[in-house]
Amino acid sequence: MEYFWYVIAAVGAGVGTGLAGLSAATVMVPILIVLCPSFSGEYGPYQATAIALTSDILGSAVTSATYAKNKKIDLKHGWIMLVCIISMSTLGSYVAYLAGSQVLGGFTLFLTFCIGIRFLVKPDSSNQAADNAGVKLSAKEIAVSLFFGLTIGFGTGFVGTGGGMMMLVVFTMFLGYELKTAVGTSTFIMTFTALIAFISHTLIHPAIVLERADVLVICIVTATIASRLSAQFANRVSNRTVGLVTGAALTLLGAAMIYLNYFRDAALPLILTEILQTILHLLIFLVIVVAIALFCFGVLGVKGELRRKFLHIIAFLTTPVMAAAQEHWYVVAIVAFLFAIVVYPILSLLEHTKYYPSILQERAHGEIKRSLLLLFFLEAGLVAIFWGFLGSKMTVILAILVWGIGDCTAALVGKRFGKHRVGWRIADNHKTYEGSAGMFLVDFIILLICLPMAGVSWPVTVLTGLVISICAAFVELISRHGYDTVSVPVAAAILIYLVLQI
Repeated sequence: MEYFWYVIAAVGAGVGTGLAGLSAATVMVPILIVLCPSFSGEYGPYQATAIALTSDILGSAVTSATYAKNKKIDLKHGWIMLVCIISMSTLGSYVAYLAGSQVLGGFTLFLTFCIGIRFLVKPDSSNQAADNAGVKLSAKEIAVSLFFGLTIGFGTGFVGTGGGMMMLVVFTMFLGYELKTAVGTSTFIMTFTALIAFISHTLIHPAIVLERADVLVICIVTATIASRLSAQFANRVSNRTVGLVTGAALTLLGAAMIYLNYFRDAALPLILTEILQTILHLLIFLVIVVAIALFCFGVLGVKGELRRKFLHIIAFLTTPVMAAAQEHWYVVAIVAFLFAIVVYPILSLLEHTKYYPSILQERAHGEIKRSLLLLFFLEAGLVAIFWGFLGSKMTVILAILVWGIGDCTAALVGKRFGKHRVGWRIADNHKTYEGSAGMFLVDFIILLICLPMAGVSWPVTVLTGLVISICAAFVELISRHGYDTVSVPVAAAILIYLVLQI
């Protein structure tokens, strides 16, 4: 059975390399260490990393050759990265050997998941400054190349990633490469860095070659063929298609591997039953509130900012509704995650219809789907940390209510009654004192109602409610560019958790 997973891991690794310049380790290592018992020993993840690096050598070579034929390689900005990465990869290999299986394996699983999310949020990494890719390196670009080159080089040896994902981000976001040129350039560099990292891994732990020769042959051949075919496909389709396909695959893979690694002994049928029941409760809630929303939109004529915030409140309330009906935190976190990855592609399809803009009224193209993706992933994170790890369900519910309803109130009051803009340097100058006051008042009322239900005495409720409401309104006020979606709930959750421990 393990040979089946060897082939699957190699195919996935090759496709990731050819499509988006990802290292073989991004896909291969999680599959080997979770699904193959022979890689579960003390140095199993280290050996899996070395095998992935070996597969990267030929896989990256044939991929870069394909991109080179399409004139998608540019080393004018990449040579500094190449030198730095090679110089640091050996050090990373030695540290990885010392770190052992638990650290290395867990880090790789979560890295795969995060990379997938990154591609879903921004499938097309092309930078509008791509025309600058051929000019001479500026001092800022040299500094960026040195910093990321040294960092990626260490990561190449430590995680066995080859640095493909990070190089892709640096080339597109900082050095102005369009996606396909960034992929071609990063895979060209990975050909050499993977070779150096594999040699250092083998010298440190020779058993890789002596004990895993069959796995090496299978993975190298399969990954090389898959890399070539996927690279040819990537050069025939749009950047967006490549990003979405890669993001969906890596997100699902990372989530599945994390589940298998950390919840292997759970009662799977029972969990599935609870997940389905929670999804059913969520759908019932959504049917009711969406019907109310459509009535308000169509009959009462609700529109503009009020319509936007009505929909925002519906989205915010989904997790508290699930939490109120469910005893297990991981079920709520899983459903929130699943809801995010299902809603995003659905909205991507619907946004091209004529009814989508009139109903959702986006401020910018793709705003709603990106906001929902971030919202549900953040709520899943709050559930995992404050309910799962710290054991406080009420913290999650209250933090989301303070964040969601308070933020909507600030926007509505600020739009309707805001006349005095905040002039502080640290504040968002589009926000008003009236909006912040509205958020403070609503949050204070929510806490006055809910904290006593959690067993907090009235004197403590009044005092801490004031503090939390002021802090939430202040954090929302100074958060720029939509970062209040992260800063406010995190700050509120920390304060509420501390209060509930009194």
